Amino acid sequence: MNSDLVNQLGDRLGANGLPYVVPIHPNLVHLTLGLFIAAIAFDIVGVLFPVEKSVFKYLAIPVTRSGLFDVGWYNVLAAAVITFFTVATGFYEILLAEPLTNVKSAWGLEAMETMLWHGVGGVVLLTLIVGMTVWRGFQRYLWRKDMSRQVQWSYLAAGLAILFLMFLQGTLGAHLGGEFGIHTTADQLLKMGENPNQRL
Repeated sequence: MNSDLVNQLGDRLGANGLPYVVPIHPNLVHLTLGLFIAAIAFDIVGVLFPVEKSVFKYLAIPVTRSGLFDVGWYNVLAAAVITFFTVATGFYEILLAEPLTNVKSAWGLEAMETMLWHGVGGVVLLTLIVGMTVWRGFQRYLWRKDMSRQVQWSYLAAGLAILFLMFLQGTLGAHLGGEFGIHTTADQLLKMGENPNQRL
């Protein structure tokens, strides 16, 4: 972003380039990831329940197939809601970003390219997660409500494909923080010519 515009915030920006101490976006990213991974994992366990039933019985774990699908449903629903905030905070924090410009990422991308791909990827993942939630809702309440297996194999395959896209998206985000120093307090202090050991 234009440094003159960022400078208008003046003293309100901390050493990490944000008006608050800890970046919010990375925390919400991990919440989105955890909820979506748990949703797909519990649905997979629910689908494979007849195979694993004896294992649960042996371990004396009281598990029902419908309970596993309940966890899958509520986690994907929560992931869809949280992802709106994840993407919103990501765009807000990227507007305040002042990346290192003399660096290329491990993928050979410059800072602006990485930020653009990460931003577009976030919107795509938001759309996919909301789509998966709607699809899951139709399976739960309409299409398969009277079946013991609440999810389709194609839904699980799509979920695993989205997990791979999340890996790529997460790697771009890691490049932004790790290689371009975006909202990384120590990198920003070094850029300003200060000693992080004295400020932190």
